[in-house]
Amino acid sequence: MVIREGELEFDFSGAREFEKLDRQERDAASRPIPHGMKFVDFVVEEEDRVLLIEVKDPSCGQVPSSERTDFLKRMEHKTLIHYELVPKARDTYTFLHLMKRDEKPFFYVVLLGLEEFNLDALFLPNFKDRLLQRLRQESDHPWRRDYVADCVVATVSNWRAIFPNYPLTRAR
Repeated sequence: MVIREGELEFDFSGAREFEKLDRQERDAASRPIPHGMKFVDFVVEEEDRVLLIEVKDPSCGQVPSSERTDFLKRMEHKTLIHYELVPKARDTYTFLHLMKRDEKPFFYVVLLGLEEFNLDALFLPNFKDRLLQRLRQESDHPWRRDYVADCVVATVSNWRAIFPNYPLTRAR
């Protein structure tokens, strides 16, 4: 089944189960989400792990250039990691834990639609390291429990190499 997030279409047919967790609107088909929690876009269950997938796509054709510039600033100044990505991972983990859906290790996947930008190839590994460090420690002491086993920062161009079982296309 193909599911869409903005212009990006994912085929999670190869997964054991998947769910669009982050829903802005509340309709008859979706459950209400707990007040104050922010979730990742998709939860994909595999045989031996659960992928928590968050999509950030400033290359989307509907995003104004001012928002694209702002996105790069948020990436550079860690506000994207500190105030958007990590809270979504933490809230999603908390929700899944409370629902007894945390039997498998969680892997946090951040997909960045960056085709419209020229970024240094060294930037993404550094971004991944900063993200994982923040997932491990948000206060003056590290968490005593690693709720995310690891994280991956992917782009639209390298998604297929990392997740060959989940085709991704951009529909404009």
